[in-house]
Formats: sequence, structure tokens, C-alpha cells
Amino acid sequence: MIRVTITRTRGSSPREAGATMIVTTDKISGTIGGGQLEYMAIDRARQMLVRGEDAATMDIPLGPEIGQCCGGRVELALTRISEMPAPPEYPQVLIFGAGHVGRALARALALLPLRPILIDQRAEELSLARGETVLTPLPEAEIRSAPSGTSYVIVTHDHALDFLLTSEALRRMDAPYIGMIGSQTKLAQFRRFARAQNLDTDRLTCPIGAGQSRDKRPEIIAALTAAEIITRLTQTVSPFQKYPCDS
Repeated sequence: MIRVTITRTRGSSPREAGATMIVTTDKISGTIGGGQLEYMAIDRARQMLVRGEDAATMDIPLGPEIGQCCGGRVELALTRISEMPAPPEYPQVLIFGAGHVGRALARALALLPLRPILIDQRAEELSLARGETVLTPLPEAEIRSAPSGTSYVIVTHDHALDFLLTSEALRRMDAPYIGMIGSQTKLAQFRRFARAQNLDTDRLTCPIGAGQSRDKRPEIIAALTAAEIITRLTQTVSPFQKYPCDS
């Protein structure tokens, strides 16, 4: 198989340097941006497989010459590899509360380069979920043991539990996103609660998924919250540059 990697971009381009795809004789995994750029890279990679070549480079202008209008230029490195790279380790998002919003959010995040994990103390709610779940009587322990860079969304059925888990998440200074479901009234109550513990609430997003729509259906809240999370994560380079073959 051939690994195709964008090594340099100049001007406007559909993907960033580091974006990667894998080409075999009959399959493709990942994308470097689609369009004629990608078709040309696939064609060259398959020529390499037929000819037994180990490496090649391409320098492609993204203009009228190839039927694209980005206007930039992309340099590619094509390298023969013997086995598929390991799947990327996506950043975790711990979702506390497997009710309607929690389950909808887990489904929405599963479509993104993230690893959503739904956590609850209630087996009956988790049984309705798809994807990765954790049943535990001590959900706060999951926050304490989570790897650096994990995000946290608190959407449980119990305000007291929400406050406990959100406080625990705020003690994690390595969390790119911390969100709690609620209202402005609930946020004001939590701020008083947090002040007593000397916690800074400036890093907290509450209500989650607010500001774009007044629609409170779980799927709408989930979609808007997923957008908040991925926007926050992609505002910094580090969470995603480690995962160039992510699509």
C-alpha cells in the first residue's frame, strides 16, 4: 500500500500539512482533500504499486490546470508501506449522564475524530446507549483517572451530582472543554457552590449548546454541543496534529 502525505502547502488548500491517506489497489482510507488533487494522488500511488516503486513526490497547483479553484499549491510525499498504520487514538470526551441528551451527544460525537464515553450509575439507561459505556457507582473517579486532554460533559439527572462532577472536572487543569447542562439560574447557583471551594468557573461552558438555537430537543442540544467541543479542540494544534490519518 502507499501512504500519501501532504508535506507542504502554499496558499489555500483543502487539507493541512500532515493530512494522510492510504491507497491500495482497490481501496482508499483517509483523505487529503478530495477533488482532482486526490484523484491525481490516487492514480500516482497505484502506478507505484504496479511498477514496484518505493517513493515519489508530487507538486500540484490547485488552480484551473487541474479543475480546482483553491488557488494554492500542495506538495505530497508518496511512500510504500507494508502494513496499515495503527488506528488513531482520538481525544476522549467523557459524558456523564446516559439520559436523552447524553445518549444523543454520544451519537453525535461518534461521527467526529473523538472518543466519546458515556458514564452512568444506572444500568437501565446505559442499556439504551450505543458505543462505549462505563457503569460505575463512583463517576467522579473516572474524572480523576482520565488521561490528559480529556474533555468532560456533565448532563446527569441530579443537580447535586452535576455540581460534584463539574467541580471535579474543574480541578483538571488539562481539560480543553468542560460543559454542564443547565440554565443561567443553575449556573449562578453553581458559581456560588464553586466559590466556596475556590474553583474558577471561567473555564466552564454552561449552558451547553446555547447561543445558537432556543430549540431544546436532545438531538439539537447534542449537535450544538458537539460543535462547541470540536471547535474548542481544533482551536489548539496539539490535540489533532498527533492524528494526521484521522479520516
